[in-house]
Amino acid sequence: MKFSTWRRLALKGALACVAAAAVSASCLVSADEAVLRVSAIPDEAPTELQRKFAPLGKYLAAQTGMKVVFTPVSDYAAVVEALATKKIDLAWLGGFTFVQAKVRTKGTAIPIVQREEDARFTSKFITADPGIKSLADLKGKTFAFGAPSSTSGSLMPRFFLQQAGLDPEKDFKRIAYSGAHDATAAFVAAGKAEAGVLNASVWDKLVETGKVDTDKLHVFATTPPYFDYNWTVRGDLDPVLVRKLTDAFLKLDPAKPEDMEILKLQRAGRFIPTRKENYEGIEKAARSAGLLK
Repeated sequence: MKFSTWRRLALKGALACVAAAAVSASCLVSADEAVLRVSAIPDEAPTELQRKFAPLGKYLAAQTGMKVVFTPVSDYAAVVEALATKKIDLAWLGGFTFVQAKVRTKGTAIPIVQREEDARFTSKFITADPGIKSLADLKGKTFAFGAPSSTSGSLMPRFFLQQAGLDPEKDFKRIAYSGAHDATAAFVAAGKAEAGVLNASVWDKLVETGKVDTDKLHVFATTPPYFDYNWTVRGDLDPVLVRKLTDAFLKLDPAKPEDMEILKLQRAGRFIPTRKENYEGIEKAARSAGLLK
């Protein structure tokens, strides 16, 4: 079975299990209990996203007095559509996904906070081939991006490759899309592509947890920094609730053990305010690449 086929089947199975758990949780909510509906782009396995969100969900419930229900989705576009059709209230988005949500909601989606790290985010180019030492060495090689709508796994790496004089469609032997950052690392490690790109945060986590063999897989280039992930609310959400959510994120204090657990799972030093203007560079890159109309 091809790696990409196995990945899709595994993802569907995991999503079914996690979605079932989310439905079961939502069935426990009484008719009069206010519910905050949350989702996230599937840039990692759905079970991992659920694990990372659990303590944050409990914290947001305590801060807002609402029942918090997290629902995983199968792809990036589903988060944008759910936000635009008011099926979710709060979403963890990448920079490009936010731009897509902004366009889809006619500018009403509001980014409220980002991790401090997201103001200077980067992507890592990785390989197991000792002969690849720079971006120029990628000519004629097979290459793996993450999901097509991923800021750090596709859009911005493409932008910087083009700035380096490389056109992936013309200069690479073959392009694959793994679907998620952790899958890209697995793809390259398994020899399904000679090189690939993933976000710095996931790469660091894979290294820290020993899920990649750095004697075999290594970083050979890093992009310049750009704005990336944020928490976004739908534009017509009650302003009082938006303020509560914003304050809740900003109050998370790494000096407090209970807050540190949440921040560590989110791979955040702390959260800071953000605004739509921070993502204008990503929007320009997307329009330049023909990914936005």
